[in-house]
Amino acid sequence: MSAIEIPPRSGTAFALSAGQILKVIDPQGGQVSDLLAFNAADPREVISNGRTFDYEATISLTSGHRLWSNRSNPMLDIVEDTAGRHDFLLTPCSEATFRHFYPSKPVHRGCFGNLAEALEPYGIEPDAIPVAFNLFMNVPVDGESGRLEVLPPTSQAGDFIRLRAAMDLVVGLTACSAYDSNGGNFKPIHYIVEG
Repeated sequence: MSAIEIPPRSGTAFALSAGQILKVIDPQGGQVSDLLAFNAADPREVISNGRTFDYEATISLTSGHRLWSNRSNPMLDIVEDTAGRHDFLLTPCSEATFRHFYPSKPVHRGCFGNLAEALEPYGIEPDAIPVAFNLFMNVPVDGESGRLEVLPPTSQAGDFIRLRAAMDLVVGLTACSAYDSNGGNFKPIHYIVEG
């Protein structure tokens, strides 16, 4: 089964049926991918970092953990993860992000803009976009101060994560556009739908 490529600094959306597995691959290493999930039958039900942190009792999500919806329903199960480090704290980068953090660099619509365009055909409006599960993103949290840092991803070429859908979903997926998130480089992301 051949992988589909998401070009650098772009995004896509697609249907994922219950039981299917989404494999997201970092083909060159060091590239973040923002992942969103919506209930295909009612997109007001959406992936939730808060519910996930509550029920999984960790912010370090990897194999064996589950991603939950805002209605406390399971959405995706992480069945395999060779990277081991992801982020579920930070929101998708946007034009505002670029103006705030990168005032001397060209403004880009970011993952938020890419996701908004990709999700529009599914009837999902920009205001419905939540915090994304940021695959391969490296955001250490200081244990005492709680301060966040955005460091280059630790993922190596070929690292991947496999997630099994627990319900019929609409998935949004990007090759992230923010400088710090990707160590200053922009690379593609590959994905495969299995089953």
